[in-house]
Amino acid sequence: MIDTNVIAISLTGVTKRYGSLTALDAMDLTVPQGQTIAILGPNGAGKTTAVSLMLGLRTPTQGKVEMLGGDPRDIRTRSAMGAMLQSSGVPEYLRVREAIELFRTYYPKPMALGHVVELCGLEEKVNARVASLSGGQLQRLYFALAICGDPKIVLLDEPTVSLDVEARRSLLATIKLIAQQGRTVVLTTHYLEEADALADRIVVIDRGVIVADGTPTEIKSTVGQKRIAYTEGGTAHEFLTDSPEVVLRELFARNAQITDLTVTGASLEEAFLHLTKREENHAA
Repeated sequence: MIDTNVIAISLTGVTKRYGSLTALDAMDLTVPQGQTIAILGPNGAGKTTAVSLMLGLRTPTQGKVEMLGGDPRDIRTRSAMGAMLQSSGVPEYLRVREAIELFRTYYPKPMALGHVVELCGLEEKVNARVASLSGGQLQRLYFALAICGDPKIVLLDEPTVSLDVEARRSLLATIKLIAQQGRTVVLTTHYLEEADALADRIVVIDRGVIVADGTPTEIKSTVGQKRIAYTEGGTAHEFLTDSPEVVLRELFARNAQITDLTVTGASLEEAFLHLTKREENHAA
């Protein structure tokens, strides 16, 4: 049962500076337990810094970070969190089974080894050495290490990098499953369709501040345009417009022979680009 009254993640007035660079600027963010949140932003926006603060890998210059009401650097708090980072590393001489068993010892009540292996699709590689794994298999192992402790909060940084289509679909289904069990999931990804499909909530960061926060539908509605797509004379046409009614009236008025007509809202990618667009002549 998901108790949304429990606050899983709280950033209050959090600023993080690296010398003269401000990576995060007075950020406020509250995430209830059981919510899946995608943090999006262009390179250098502050996503990685935010996740590092949540994990207790860095400390804020100002403000306060709490995970499940505790300090993320405290061992009791960290034992309730699992993370999959792009910089993850496992000794290559270990076997997959040994790596998972090692990480299970870090947690007070870990998942059963067999359950982790099955969830992550590693049955055929359980006795293989880490050094022999392909890029996609290595990603599945890193995910297994993130969830093997049965954490309440799971932080996933680009979890589907290097995965083929089938492996990506399988991992996304597993992420959705662990979220449905009441865990809080924090996801960063460059695959915006994944954020659209998985997240209850999307937070867009740009230049260290939150520029949008809402459901995928709410984020997409910020574009304020509609996408019209149709085929005419064998040629496909697709574009965004502020006035779909005017366009459709014109098409119908000239008796255009059109097929495959659709009118939809903007995509998450278009909304993301709209929210994070940089002025060409922005002063340095």
